[in-house]
Amino acid sequence: MTARPQLPDRAPRTKGAPTALDGLLVVDFTRVVAGPACTQTLGDFGAEVIKIENPDGGDDTRSYEHADLAGESAAFINLNRNKRGIALDLTKPEARDVARELIARADVVVENFSAGVMKKYGLDYASVAPSNPRLVYCSISAYGRQGPFASRPGFDPITQAESGFMSLNGFPDGPPVRTGPPAVDMMTGMSACNAILLALFARERLGRGQHVEVALFDVALAMTQFYGMAYLMTGANPSRQGNSPNGSPSVGVYHASDAPFYIACANDRLYRRLVIEVLGRPDLASGEFGDRRSRTANKEKLRAILAGIFAHDLRENWVVKMKTTNIPVGFLRTVEEAFNSPEVRARHRLSQIPHPAAGFVPNIETPLHLGLTSVVDPVAAPLLGEHTREVLRKTLGYDDARIVVLAEAGVFGKTLSNTADVA
Repeated sequence: MTARPQLPDRAPRTKGAPTALDGLLVVDFTRVVAGPACTQTLGDFGAEVIKIENPDGGDDTRSYEHADLAGESAAFINLNRNKRGIALDLTKPEARDVARELIARADVVVENFSAGVMKKYGLDYASVAPSNPRLVYCSISAYGRQGPFASRPGFDPITQAESGFMSLNGFPDGPPVRTGPPAVDMMTGMSACNAILLALFARERLGRGQHVEVALFDVALAMTQFYGMAYLMTGANPSRQGNSPNGSPSVGVYHASDAPFYIACANDRLYRRLVIEVLGRPDLASGEFGDRRSRTANKEKLRAILAGIFAHDLRENWVVKMKTTNIPVGFLRTVEEAFNSPEVRARHRLSQIPHPAAGFVPNIETPLHLGLTSVVDPVAAPLLGEHTREVLRKTLGYDDARIVVLAEAGVFGKTLSNTADVA
C-alpha cells in the first residue's frame, strides 16, 4: 500500500500581483456540488464570495460521509475554498432584509434552490433586479426554471440516466454505469461559471446585467457529444463500448505481466508505430489489420493477439517503449497511485492550507492557469457562520447593536455565538 502523500505548504503568490476578478462581489446561495463548484472558481480568481447557509446544519455536503476533519467533510472542504461563510435563517423577515442588502451591493448572485424558493423569499431575479440592474443572477437547477419540468427535483445520477449519458458508460455486456465522481454536477458548475463570465463581459458593453440559467439535464444531454450527434445523423442508437471507443482494439486497457495500462492508438499512423516499432510485428500492419475499419471488423482476434504479447513483459517496460516512440500510453492508476505520482508532484497539484478547526486541510489546486492573474492564495472552506459578524460589519456597515438585535430575533440561528468570528 502506498503511503498518503506528504502535502507541502502552499507557496504564496507574488505579492501585489493582480487577480482576474478583484472587486467582484458574489452572493452565493448554493449548496451540494454544482453551485459551490461554480462559485469556488470565482473565488479562486479573486472574487469576494459570501456563502449564505441555513444555520440549521448548513450546506448538505458538510455532513457527507466520505471523510472529515474537525467535523468538516471532504466534499465540503473540496468545494468551498475561498469563500466567507455567513448563516441566515431566510424564514425570518430580518434575514431576508440582510440578504437583499447584500444582493443590492453584489455583482453576481448564484442560487440552486428548488423551484419557487427564491421567489417565495422575494429574492428571485425579478424581485431584486430593479434595485440592482447591473446584477448578473445565475440559477442552477435540474430541469430549468421555466416549463413543465421546472418543479421536478433532480440530481446528477438522475440526469445522467434520463439524458442518455449513462447508457454510454459501461461494457457492452453489462448495465449502464454512472460515473464515479459527479461528472454532470461538475460540468454544470463549470458551465455556470462560463455563463456568469459571459454575462459580466456583456455587462461591460450593454451596461446592464441579466438572468442566466444552467440546467443539469441540458448539460448531461450535451455531454453525449458526438455519440448524440451520430444518432441524429444516422438514427442508430449508440451502445456502450467499455474502455475502447467504437470497439477499437488498439484503444483501451491491456494487462502487462504485473499491472494494467491504457493505450490510445486511434489512427493508422499510431497503430503502425505500435506494432512495428514497439512490438516488432509488421505482419499486424497489413491484411486483415491494415486499416482502422479492418481492425474493428476483426477486433476480437487482434485484441487477443495484443493481449498475449503484452502479458509477456512488465508494465514499466511497455510504457517506456511506447513513450519513447510517442505512442499515447498511461498507467492505469488507483486514486492513491495517482495522488502519489510524479506528474502530481511535478505539477504541484496538491498542498495543505490552514484551517481554523483542523489546523490544516488538504488542498487540490484548481486546474485553471492564467499567466498574469493567477489564483489567490487559497483559504479553507468556512466553518458554518464563521464570517457572519465580519460580513455584516465590513460589507453592510452594521454596528454591534444592530447585530445583537438580529441575533436575538433568531436571524443567525445558534451559529453566531459558536464561531471564531464572535470576538
